[in-house]
Amino acid sequence: MLFHSPEFLLVFLPVTLAGTFVSGRLFGARAVLAWLTWASLAFYAWWKPPFLLLLLGSIGVNYVLGWWVFARPNRWLLAFGIGANLAVLGYFKYAGFLVDTVNGLTGSGWSMERIFLPLGISFFTFQQIAWLVDIHVGRARPGPLLDYALFVAFFPQLIAGPIVHHREMMPQFARRNLRFDPDDVALGLGFFTIGLFKKVVVADGMAGYATPVFEAALAGRDPSFFEAWGGALAYSFQLYFDFSGYSDMAIGLALLFGIRLPVNFASPYKAVNIVDFWRRWHMTLSRFLRDYLYIPLGGSRHGGARRYANLLLTMLLGGLWHGAAWTFVAWGALHGLYLVLAHGFRSLRRAFGQDPEHSTPLGRSLARLCTFLAVVMGWVLFRAESFDAAYRIYLGMAGWNGVVLPEGYRALLGPLGDVLAGLGWTFAYVPGFLFDGWREAMWLGAVGVIAFFAPNTQEWFGYLGPQGEGLSPARPRAREILPDWILSFRPGPLQGTLFGLVFGLLLLTLLAATPREFLYFQF
Repeated sequence: MLFHSPEFLLVFLPVTLAGTFVSGRLFGARAVLAWLTWASLAFYAWWKPPFLLLLLGSIGVNYVLGWWVFARPNRWLLAFGIGANLAVLGYFKYAGFLVDTVNGLTGSGWSMERIFLPLGISFFTFQQIAWLVDIHVGRARPGPLLDYALFVAFFPQLIAGPIVHHREMMPQFARRNLRFDPDDVALGLGFFTIGLFKKVVVADGMAGYATPVFEAALAGRDPSFFEAWGGALAYSFQLYFDFSGYSDMAIGLALLFGIRLPVNFASPYKAVNIVDFWRRWHMTLSRFLRDYLYIPLGGSRHGGARRYANLLLTMLLGGLWHGAAWTFVAWGALHGLYLVLAHGFRSLRRAFGQDPEHSTPLGRSLARLCTFLAVVMGWVLFRAESFDAAYRIYLGMAGWNGVVLPEGYRALLGPLGDVLAGLGWTFAYVPGFLFDGWREAMWLGAVGVIAFFAPNTQEWFGYLGPQGEGLSPARPRAREILPDWILSFRPGPLQGTLFGLVFGLLLLTLLAATPREFLYFQF
């Protein structure tokens, strides 16, 4: 069930809200937790009911393991728990990939039936591994089964994150005064409406520009310069607003029930280097990889060479987490290399007596541009379904396949068209041209302005996560540009009317079309 599907918006969400209100009024906070757990399990079962057994089994086994680890802490028991979780994840997500890889290397003809990937398995597996590890080291202790089940299965974050941590959620579930808060409900509706707009209007609109380019490259066509860059930039913004939209909708839905989720997305295209990018993009995944992989590997405690090796290994596994394909592994390796170069450059600046955090405004702007271009180059590998398709797009971005525009543009550009033709640009009628120019450039520019300069949703609303995180240093700069009444959300008739109108228009759009899945559903 998609957050933006009619059955969710018109049936599941109203029924769940009504049940929460009634159970809280009649039976108290524990009844609310029980109702939300039941609703979350029903939400998960809607997709493929048999996989509900997998989720329930994972919750039950890990809960028992948690008590065992707590009662008898030893490394072998913890290793068994982690191994069992990874074995289930590996079977569903990587068994087919492993068989295909072995067949490709050895020429063998092994085959296996298609394995359906359970939704959210990567997310709820990582959450439970972190819980087991923290119990082992004394940072957590098992609590009531009901709280644990809701911690794993809470539907706003179950399918595509954020990867919540027990210390963020369990204290909220333990409260005895769970109730509807008018301010939280208004804030939640604001978050949800903006996230819905990002997904339905912006992300799905960008898909119309990105998909034809990548499909053409997969089919063996060599995209021209503008086609390749248009497709790569369109996908970069599609993924950005798709994931940002989901993150906003998840926060908004949780707020409707008085629960705060951690911030998972903080304007990553404003990053000034790749380290900063990973502090802003999928923040809870970055936190998990840092705390439960990079640091246990040794982090930066054993010298520069070991640190860089740990970074590379962490990002390789992070790439593989995103998908069972060598293109994802290559994407992870590329970002690992980016991180090594970024940390190496910072060390070099320190060696020459410079402060790596200090930069001029021009320097920061150039750093932002370089970081964005590096990320875009990585997204080509992330999106392409084969190395050959990625290679064709990279050649197009480098101008190797020529610079071609529709024939009518030469006259439209006037003397400039003749100059460009003299520089080797081609103006010709190309059947099935994938990038007509002005319309695509206008939309790419508009969404780029939002991504690069606009305050993000949590900055706009002043949202703080369960542990007080959420606002970035960009907020004071945003206040210099935009007035208080835009940046500070205050529940009231004007805001309610505005968001209600936008939500109504989006709902009418959804009723007239088949909603697209969120991109992170496949991970």
